Amino acid sequence: MSQKITTCLWFDTQAEEAAEFYVSVFDGSRILNVARYGDGGPGPAGQVMTVEFEIEGRKFMGLNGGPAFRFNEAVSFVIDCSSQEEVDRYWSALTAEGEESQCGWLKDKFGVSWQVVPSVMSRLLGGPDREGAQRAMQAMLGMRKLQISELQAAYDGS
Repeated sequence: MSQKITTCLWFDTQAEEAAEFYVSVFDGSRILNVARYGDGGPGPAGQVMTVEFEIEGRKFMGLNGGPAFRFNEAVSFVIDCSSQEEVDRYWSALTAEGEESQCGWLKDKFGVSWQVVPSVMSRLLGGPDREGAQRAMQAMLGMRKLQISELQAAYDGS
């Protein structure tokens, strides 16, 4: 099945390095194609122009477009994590040379924003116990990397 919409990530010159990093972080991911500038291209001949890669079955394109644009938090990728072990693994990999933020947000070493979120968050923040949901929200606001046991304890009032 063909993917109709592909996310294109604009890098200065690090598209191939970023693609290689992302496919190393996510299991079952791969580089699909690398296109290089020719003699008449706007970049130096042989330099990577675009790199197509796949993460978790979703195609992405990295473009070496120069320094004109930078990533910001207006667009982020959300990683749905089924366990604390998964939260910890992605958090550790993506914050290496990157920077932590709050409430499960981070920027990787390329400046791309990610949200590393446990699957239980929707139940804890939108559950039937409104007071529990408020306690879980307050707990989340005090965290950088999300801790499932602490969020659950806050929801439960324990």
